[in-house]
Amino acid sequence: MPMFEYKGLNKKGSNVKGTIDAENVRAAKTRLKKQGVYVQALKDRSKGNKGKKNKKVNASRKVNVKDLAMMTRQLATLLKANIPLVDSLAAVSEQVENESLAETMAEIKNMVNEGQPLYKSMAKYPKTFDIIFLSMTEAGEMSGTLDTILIRLAEFTESANELQSKVKSAMIYPLIMIVVTIAILGVVFTYVVPKMVEIFEASEDLILPWFTLLIIDLSDIVIEYWPVIIIATFVLFFIFRNWKNSPNGRKTWDKIVLKIPVMGKLLRLVAVSRFAQTLSTLLNGGVPMLAAMDIVRNVVNNDVLAVAIDDARENISEGESIAGPLKRSGQFPPMVIHMISIGEKTGELESMLEQVSKAYDFQVNTEVDGLTALMEPVMIVVMGGVIGSIVVAIMVPLFDMMNMGT
Repeated sequence: MPMFEYKGLNKKGSNVKGTIDAENVRAAKTRLKKQGVYVQALKDRSKGNKGKKNKKVNASRKVNVKDLAMMTRQLATLLKANIPLVDSLAAVSEQVENESLAETMAEIKNMVNEGQPLYKSMAKYPKTFDIIFLSMTEAGEMSGTLDTILIRLAEFTESANELQSKVKSAMIYPLIMIVVTIAILGVVFTYVVPKMVEIFEASEDLILPWFTLLIIDLSDIVIEYWPVIIIATFVLFFIFRNWKNSPNGRKTWDKIVLKIPVMGKLLRLVAVSRFAQTLSTLLNGGVPMLAAMDIVRNVVNNDVLAVAIDDARENISEGESIAGPLKRSGQFPPMVIHMISIGEKTGELESMLEQVSKAYDFQVNTEVDGLTALMEPVMIVVMGGVIGSIVVAIMVPLFDMMNMGT
C-alpha cells in the first residue's frame, strides 16, 4: 500500500506532519480528515523513492541492533513523559535516521491509530522485532507498564549486542591471519618454489634433503590441481554446512563445540549469560514462566543446552523447580544452579538471574580479552613457523650449492 507524507493543521490550528498509508490520494485525504487534520500538502513517498534510482525502502528487512535499541529508548522516553502512544510512534518515525526502521514505525503508528495493539502491529515485521521483543511488548501493554518494559528492552538489546560484538571481534584476528597465511603460501608454492627448482636442477650433483623434496611435491600438487583443491574445499564446506544444519548433525556438532579446549568454555559462558539475562528480562517484563522458557531456549544457540532448558520447562509445567533438571543435565555450571535454586526458594529468581548474567558477562569479557591477547602471539608463531620451514627447506640446498662451488 502506498505511503503518503502530509503537512497540515490540526483542530487547534497547530502545524502537523507525518506519514499515512492509503490506497490513493483521495483515501489518504479522507483518513486525515477523519483524524481532524486539514491537509496543506500531500506527497506519495513511494513515487519519490522510485525516482531515486528505484531505491525503494524495504521496511521488512532486518534492522541494525543499535538503531533498534535507540528507537526503543526514544519511544520509552516519550511514553514516560505521558505522551500518547500514537503521537510517540509518530515522533519516533520522524526522528529515526534508518529509513527502513522509520518506514516500519510509520506503518505501525497507522495500525495502532486504527485500534490494533502495538505488539500485534510489530508482529507483522518479524525481521525487525524478534519474539523476545514482541513478548515483552505484549506483557507491557497488558500490564500498563509499556514505558518501563521498553527501557528494559533497550538495555537488554544493547547488552546482548555488546556481548555478541565482543565475541565476534575475538574471532576476526585469527581469521585474518589464516587468510593471509594461505595467500602467502599460495604465492610461495606457485611462484617462488618453481623458480628455486629451476636453480636446483641446474646443479647435477646436488642432493636435495627430504623436507625440500616434500615442499617441492606440495608445490607441484598446488600448481597442477589448484582448481580441484578450490572446488573440493567449497564442496566440503557445503557438505559440512548441510550436515551441521540437519537435526542430527546439529546435535553432534553442538556437543563437539562445547568440548573444544578454550573455545568450548567461552561459548558455554556466552550461552549461560544469554540464558540468564534473557530469562531475567522476560520475567521482569511480566512474561509468564512457561512462555519465557519457550523463548529463552532459542537464545542459547546450542541444542545440548536447549534440551536441558526443555526438560526444565517440563518440570515447571508439572509444578517442580528449574534447578533440578538443569543440574541433572550437567551442562550448566554449579554456581548457576546454586543461585537459581536460592532464587526459587526466596522468590527472587529474577534478581538472582540478573546477578548470574552480570557475573558471566564479566567472565566472558575477561576470557575474550585474555584469548585475544594470547591469540596474536600464537598466530604469529604458527605463521612464522610455517613460512620459516619453507624458507629453511629452500635455503639449505642453496648453501649446499655454494659449498659445492667453493
